[in-house]
This record gives sequence, structure tokens and C-alpha cells, in this order.
Amino acid sequence: MSQEHLQIQERLQAEEKVLGLSPETLSQNSSPTETLSEVRVPLGLEALEHSFSLSQHLRSIEVDVSTLPNEADKFLPPFSWSGRKKAITLLGPFMASTLAAYAAGAYALASEPLRAKWEISDALFNIGILLFVVGFAFTPMILAPISEMHGRYWTFVGSGIVFFLGTLGCAVTESYAGMMVSRLITGNGAAVFATLTGGVVSDLYLKEDRNTPMALYSMTIMVGASLGPLVSGSVVDLLDWRWIFFIQAIAIGITTTTLFFLFEETRSNALLRRKCFALNAVPIKTSAGKLINFTPAMEERLNIEVSIIWRSFSFPLRLLLKEPIVFCMSLWVSFAWAIMYMQFSSIGLVFRSVYGFDNAKVGAVYTATIVGSIIGIGISLLQEPVIKRLLPHKKPLSTPEQRLLSPCIQSILLPTGLFWFFMTARPGISWFDTARDWWLAWWTWTVVDGHSMAVVLLWSKN
Repeated sequence: MSQEHLQIQERLQAEEKVLGLSPETLSQNSSPTETLSEVRVPLGLEALEHSFSLSQHLRSIEVDVSTLPNEADKFLPPFSWSGRKKAITLLGPFMASTLAAYAAGAYALASEPLRAKWEISDALFNIGILLFVVGFAFTPMILAPISEMHGRYWTFVGSGIVFFLGTLGCAVTESYAGMMVSRLITGNGAAVFATLTGGVVSDLYLKEDRNTPMALYSMTIMVGASLGPLVSGSVVDLLDWRWIFFIQAIAIGITTTTLFFLFEETRSNALLRRKCFALNAVPIKTSAGKLINFTPAMEERLNIEVSIIWRSFSFPLRLLLKEPIVFCMSLWVSFAWAIMYMQFSSIGLVFRSVYGFDNAKVGAVYTATIVGSIIGIGISLLQEPVIKRLLPHKKPLSTPEQRLLSPCIQSILLPTGLFWFFMTARPGISWFDTARDWWLAWWTWTVVDGHSMAVVLLWSKN
């Protein structure tokens, strides 16, 4: 058996463990049960592998059949998919994660017209950012385990619809309260787009191959957060504040349509359920005339689903409290994200009050963040081959901590860049110097955050 097949088998076994199925539970569910009219034949995740033979499986559990259907290859585990199929599958989620980050930053550029329209303070306006983040933070804790059990496809499509409706509500509302409710709904929909994309990458790639797709996923988040203010600044000046949200709604509609037609299910347990359904569509009878009913060995039950939802709350907390590397990196990333949301407001304040920029010019300042994001992701992609060349005998990157070699060196640039940004935001100093210092800080944050997500992901898998 090839090394790749062994890795796939190990991952499928790990998924069974994550789903809360002990070996005892699997052994109890893997034996055929017989009634007067049918024979129930459970199938495990191994039924998705190339090497699986339905006829051999039936013989091994002493079920005698006279005819069998052709075994389709479309229900293969996602790790076995071609590179082209994986790329097409990731197109929709990458578009979705970009838009989720875009929505977080675009709102800030509507500050002036909306504060004037509703006669509210800047603090009240920023509650819209808070509500977006609240929905963004708590929704995945419920929907992530549901997607683990029932599949990613409808979770993505359903969240896209919620995201679209919330954004459309922001565009058409006439009241401050309506905007706040719409922002909360928008955050709920955007949360799945941003967080479950990493899960899709894990579904498609073994951990040894995830560096590039995870780096690209990180880049969609960083670039999307920068594009929001960049585009919205010009939209406010040239069109109207409502078009900030209309443009998002159009893009979300296109992305949701792309997900509906191009995104394929990546959860192995959901694919197994579909395979059982396809096999049951063609009646198969035993030599005794009894109908065979194929069912997943891990068929969902209420107690299992409640257990998994509870695990989605408790497992991250255990990692956070018991694993020092997870605690430290989570603390660092949370600080960096807080800085990012603060800067969405401070960039406009600094460049309007100090340098007299209009909305379009303020938005253009965020071009620096896009450049910094691309450079940061490029460094994360180059880190692994460079370190392997420099340290060929020490097996670099074999543990999650070893992926921090590059960020540890560059992390000092974040406080340095923020300090320079603070010190140079004065009328006597060119706006270019201030923008350059913000770019330096963002570049560092991109590198560290991208590596942090990879560290937390790999630590939880090992």
C-alpha cells in the first residue's frame, strides 16, 4: 500500500475519532442486522477508498448476494481528488472568505454620511463593527460542528443567503436600529464564509500539503480586509453610501451562485451517506430474497450530535488553557485583530484630520495593506523550502513550533511599525512616511497571523 493511501487511511480514522465514534461504537455499528424483509449493511469511511470492494466487503460479513451494482468512483475521499478538482472546489470558499473580510472593513468608510444622516456619535456608529464581530465570533461555534456532521455544502450556501440578506438590509435601511440589526445578521453569515474555508482546506489536503493552500486562504482574509476600505472610499465620493452595501450584495450573490454550482461536498462522512443513498437507489437482494439496505456505520444520532456540539465548545477551551503554544499564539493573534479593527477607524481619522484627505484618498491608503499582505504570504510560502535547504539534517517544520522561526524574527516589526505610525502622524511629516509605517506594521501582522492559524491547526491535529 502506498504512503499516500496510508495517510488517507490515518486521516479517515482520525475523522471517525473526531466524530465521537469509539472503536466499540464502530464495531457495534459495523455488523449487519437482519429483519424479516431486509438486511442492514453498515459502511465505514473505508468504503470511499479506491481499494474498497463492495463484493469483498459483503462476503467478509457473510452476506450472500447474486447481483451487485457498478461501483462509482465519484464518491472518493477528497484527499484523492485531482489538483484541478480541488482548485475548482476551493474557488468559491476563497471568494467567500475574501468577501467576509471585505465586509468587515467596508463599513468604516460609511462613517461620515451615516453619522450626519442619523446625528449619532462616532462611538454609536462603531457599534456596527462590534455587532458584526459578535455574530462573526459565536456563529461558527454552532455551525462548524453541524457542518462536520452534515456536510459543508449546504452550510456554505445557506450562510451565503444569510450574508446576502444582511448586506441588502444594510443597503436599504433608513434607521440606525435597522443598520445595527443588519450588521449582526451580516456578521452571522460572514462568519461561516471566513472560518469554515480553513476546514475545507483541511478536508482536501493532508497536513504535509497544506502550507500553500492555507497561505492562500490567509491572503484572501488579509486582502479582503484591505479591499473593503479601498473600494468603499471611492464609492462614497462617487456614488452614495448605500452602494457600499449594494456592491457587496451583488458580489455575495455571485459568490453564493458559484458555491451552488461549483462547490462540492468535502466532508467524508457526508460523501459516505451519499454513496449509501446511491447504492440503495438500485435494489439489491440477497440470495434469500431479502433487500439490502446500506447505511453509514457512523449514522448520526441525537446523542452523538449533542456530544459533538459540546466538543466544539469545550475542545478549543481545553487547548487554550492547557497548551502554552496555543494560548500564546491566540493571545498574540487576538491582539493583532484588535489592532486591525482599531486601524479601520484610525486611518480615516489620521489622514483626514492631519493631511486633509477625502474618502477616496483615505481608501487608497489601504493599498499599502494589500502590498504588505502579499509580501507576508510570500514569505510564509518561501519559509519551508528555505529552512529545509539551510537545515537539511534537522527535519525543520516537523512540529508546529518550528513553523514559528520566520515570525519570531519578524514579530518585532509590528510594534515598531505602529510606533512609527504614531510618531509620524504630524503635519510636518509627509503622508507617505505615515502610510509606509502602517504598511510595515500590516506586513508583519500578516506574516504572524498566517503562521498562527497554521500552528493552531497543526497543533490540534497532532
